[in-house]
Amino acid sequence: MRRRCTWRIFQSIEYAGEQDHLKLNHFFDYLVDHLMSRNSKERDFINRVFSESDIPKDPKVEKACNYELIQVPLHYAGPRLSFPLSPDHATALLDAFKQEKQLHAHYVLKLFHETLKHLSQLPNISSISTCYSEEITVCGDLHGQLNDLFLIFYKNGLPSPAKRYVFNGDFVDRGKQSIEILIILFAFLLIYPKEVHLNRGNHEDYMINLRYGFTKEVMRKYKEHGNKILKMLRHVFSSLPLATLIDQKVLVVHGGVSDTTDLEQLARIDRRKIFSLLTQKRKSEKILRLSEVGPTSVSEVSHQSDISKRVQQSVQEELESCRRQAGLPEPRGLDASIGTPLASMSELDVKSFESVEMEESEIKQVLDILWSDPHPQEGCRMNEERGGGCYFGPDVTERVLQKHGLQLLVRSHECKPDGYEFCHNRKVITIFSASNYYTVGSNRGAYLKLGPDLIPHLVQYQASKMASQLTMTQRQGFPPRCRTPKGILISRVEETAYQALREKLFAHRSDLATAFKSFDKSKSGVITLSDWATAVESVLHLGLPWRMLRQQLVPRLIGGKLDYNHWLKHIAMEQKSTSQERIQSSLLETIYRNLPNLETIFSIIDTDHSGLISFEEFHQIWTLFSTHMHIEISDSSICDLARSIDFNKDGNIDFNEFLEAFRITKWTKD
Repeated sequence: MRRRCTWRIFQSIEYAGEQDHLKLNHFFDYLVDHLMSRNSKERDFINRVFSESDIPKDPKVEKACNYELIQVPLHYAGPRLSFPLSPDHATALLDAFKQEKQLHAHYVLKLFHETLKHLSQLPNISSISTCYSEEITVCGDLHGQLNDLFLIFYKNGLPSPAKRYVFNGDFVDRGKQSIEILIILFAFLLIYPKEVHLNRGNHEDYMINLRYGFTKEVMRKYKEHGNKILKMLRHVFSSLPLATLIDQKVLVVHGGVSDTTDLEQLARIDRRKIFSLLTQKRKSEKILRLSEVGPTSVSEVSHQSDISKRVQQSVQEELESCRRQAGLPEPRGLDASIGTPLASMSELDVKSFESVEMEESEIKQVLDILWSDPHPQEGCRMNEERGGGCYFGPDVTERVLQKHGLQLLVRSHECKPDGYEFCHNRKVITIFSASNYYTVGSNRGAYLKLGPDLIPHLVQYQASKMASQLTMTQRQGFPPRCRTPKGILISRVEETAYQALREKLFAHRSDLATAFKSFDKSKSGVITLSDWATAVESVLHLGLPWRMLRQQLVPRLIGGKLDYNHWLKHIAMEQKSTSQERIQSSLLETIYRNLPNLETIFSIIDTDHSGLISFEEFHQIWTLFSTHMHIEISDSSICDLARSIDFNKDGNIDFNEFLEAFRITKWTKD
């Protein structure tokens, strides 16, 4: 039971972050479509932030990366590549990365260039057969954890004509060696194009990469050439196949299926148009007067997809509220009842927002197979935990399999304690190959082997040396040095989960205080545990069994009730930076609560990924941020914040230093 609770904490926090990121992107979409300010500075800023003009429209212009102009110095000691690649090149890459050497940008860009040419020739759904090899190995999410890939190759063998592999997406983000994983997989893909197959995952998306680490990794490792690599990868990611069929009987997709999944339609989609599912334009988007359409049509022509329609009204209210607070005039031609722009679109630089349009049904097909999760309940409903895709039940799985003559669905996308999990009468199997995903010892990794009989054979492992040295008791039991405030022995994994949860609680302490007071009608300062659990869930929306978690989170009770003011002080966190003393506490809490959102907005505005933005751009970040979060932040507070983190006083903000200044550390008791 405790292990399930710990797992639920990890997963709830992870999915809440994904949902938050999707909401932020849909807010950006809505901002672009509906923000019709007469303020030219604001309009120009929005134009620049959300323009995709830096993405070449023609995939054939990938030579814009100019790898030919990047010289490899004579003193370069890393691996060297010549094309076409041979198995020796792949071996050299593996050896170099084990020694923590880096492949030169010239070779990286050339490799990605050749990979793009190959991927562009592939169908949306790859078809492979077990008759040409003894077995086919399917690997799940790797998420930048190179040690897991090394261990898979060590245990199972390198790709070869006799050793076929399917890598099922999410190669990047979260881990620290995503670029090395891409280089290795792409090299083997070019060497053995019939034996190595790659599916796209939901993290092969440049907007997701802005939040979850891959963009920062590339810029850190390749500096002045990082932008070229990232732009090239937008094309590479969009060219990855969407699914793989094994013997026309086993469907391998990253996320799952839905009640509208149609493999024939999926096969016809021009996947290379989809640089990001989060910013993709739909053909159904139009700007019409309310008098010209009925209520149903208004919904249909909205830019929002299913996962954003519900927040459209609240977003519009946020925009209007922030306009009033800022003293901005009401936009011309705006119908306040629905927020639909009625003015001529000539007021905006429409061309800067141009992107290739696709049918809504096409986007949904791709969104569902990349983002969906299986669920034990019948039917198909919106995936509210992630904010994208759907939950599909065993009846949906059965219909999709029967419709296409399939017998098994293999998917990834979800971390599982054992690295794999069967569900839906063993007709769906989840494979997750990143071991120690949440923390050391949190989970095993696994891969799947299928022979001609198509009976799944599973291999588990744990890549970290530290994890392999832990005993089973230490992984799941009670190491003496990990104790709760009540003296309860817990595991290292549990302690990591509860620490992450305490940080969440700290970041919402003002809202928690308000929620607790609403239950304290007599103003006694104490509430029941039941009221505490209800209040915490109403603020955090994590779906956790709070009463079961009480022993680890609530240190003491008074007459069976909780002194919530004392409890809020207990979960308070100690801060690292002295600069925070000059920032009002409410703003400080807002920063902690929304660091991922701030970092994402910053990354979008910092188009050259230099890590530096001007004071004016920093102010614009907070304008967007406060609009999105419906909070009031005074100009003086923003200026104080900017000055406090401009350490060298050059008028620019180094956001990496800003993020480091506001890392949360655990409270040290007196």
